[in-house]
Amino acid sequence: MSPTATLEYSSNAPEPLAYPRLPKHSLLPSKTPDYLRLILTSKVYDILKETPLVYAPNLSAKLGNEIWLKREDLQEVFSFKIRGAYNFMASLSPEERWKGVITCSAGNHAQGVALSGSRLQVPCTIVMPKATPSIKVRNVSRLGAKVLLHGDDFDEAKAECARLAEAHGLIFVPPYDDPLVIAGQGTVGLEILKQMKDAETIDGIFAAVGGGGLCAGICEYVKRIGSPRTKVVGVETFDGDAMARSLEKGERVTLKEVGPFSDGTAVKIVGEEPFRICKDLMDGVVKTNNDEICAAIKDIFEETRSITEPAGALALAGLKRYITDNNLFNAQKRFVAVISGANMNFGRLRFVAERAELGEGREALLSVEIPEKPGSFIALHTVIHPREVTEFIYRYNSPDTAHVFLSFILASNSREKEVQGVLAELEEKGMKGCDISDDEFAKSHARYMVGGSKDVPHERVFRFEFPERHGALRKFLVGLHSGWNISLFHYRNHGADLGKVLAGIQVPENEYKEFDEFLEKLSYDYVEETQNETYKRYLRG
Repeated sequence: MSPTATLEYSSNAPEPLAYPRLPKHSLLPSKTPDYLRLILTSKVYDILKETPLVYAPNLSAKLGNEIWLKREDLQEVFSFKIRGAYNFMASLSPEERWKGVITCSAGNHAQGVALSGSRLQVPCTIVMPKATPSIKVRNVSRLGAKVLLHGDDFDEAKAECARLAEAHGLIFVPPYDDPLVIAGQGTVGLEILKQMKDAETIDGIFAAVGGGGLCAGICEYVKRIGSPRTKVVGVETFDGDAMARSLEKGERVTLKEVGPFSDGTAVKIVGEEPFRICKDLMDGVVKTNNDEICAAIKDIFEETRSITEPAGALALAGLKRYITDNNLFNAQKRFVAVISGANMNFGRLRFVAERAELGEGREALLSVEIPEKPGSFIALHTVIHPREVTEFIYRYNSPDTAHVFLSFILASNSREKEVQGVLAELEEKGMKGCDISDDEFAKSHARYMVGGSKDVPHERVFRFEFPERHGALRKFLVGLHSGWNISLFHYRNHGADLGKVLAGIQVPENEYKEFDEFLEKLSYDYVEETQNETYKRYLRG
């Protein structure tokens, strides 16, 4: 790797941090970057215009607070990433520009580097994993960059990127862990304070956290120029919370796995420099789930008629959760959510539409056991009526009982109270119900495949996440012992980088150890669902 490619310091070193790419006048007496100077002198406006900060009337009315959206999805590459990439590349020397740059990315950073290269006449090489969706490869190629597909996953592509940078003396363009990149992203904070009337009254700015460059840049500007009352809050997913864990521990934490849905923030370890900044300046991290992200995508669509990617809506999802967790409904606060990107994979829209109501807390998913006798259906429907039923699946269980899988739109804003009321009323009428709105097994598989056999000896059931690449299924099938029969299999494309698979496998108890070794060698993420109550009710007859 070129010595100018990355930051050269250790978080454990007693000496001051060294930033070899920065001139001395850009360093504070503490020998750390003067980010206010770097942001104010950023080169991003050589090619970019300010993105709008728009008021969201529907969200404001629904949440009882003033909600504003910073529309980074309107950038030419549909993401804020162009800011940091261009600022870094515009600072290269003529010799460095002549040699060219390289980076590793399967998403927005790649497009930012490619567009910057085309404007600055800098040759760009982008290393992407082989499984990168073709639309992303085409977009980067269209902008003039050379795309190299290498490796089955991001780690393999990253290793090849480092090898090429070292071999050919190319400058690596970091996605977040560099002062010039952070300063470029920090111009988002500059614009928010510039565009908001009475900016000192902003109560909170929410931004997605991947590697941490965006939040770090916003923190550096807002905390120097903004009002003390203005909080900067990072937002992560529950299955991609590297920053939250790092802040809690006081040092950077590497996640073993990262959830793929919000792929724009799917980072196992945050950047060293962003962490240093966020540890001192950021006011906290809010975590949110995929259903809440889907609800936020829908909210943004209803406000703007634009469709964001999951990471692009992450900040709004976190803002809404922050309001809920802190009981700030109708608090008349002023909040800004940075809508960070709109490079949405079209195939994900079905999943988003299915999960948005659940994420909003407006839909409930129940499993109900009813007496198998005339009049039971109407009695069940009477409890739900006049709420709108969105799904109703019946499964005969025995001469005495039947199982019903149903979902409906809630009539009030008090989800927990209303659902508990429905369950209590069902019990009064001799029906047993349970809320399975948070059961991933039910939401991803069971609702699409009700029905099964009671007599499946030695069946164990697993939810797998298969990589969406050629050969993933065959690797699973070839590894199975010839005596282990597949008794159930369900796959449904959710438009993500991982396929969700449900598999039933008959494994005798005396072969459990061998089977567990197979699972470990397979190295696919899985959750065993053999004892899941929804499975027992709907797929075992």
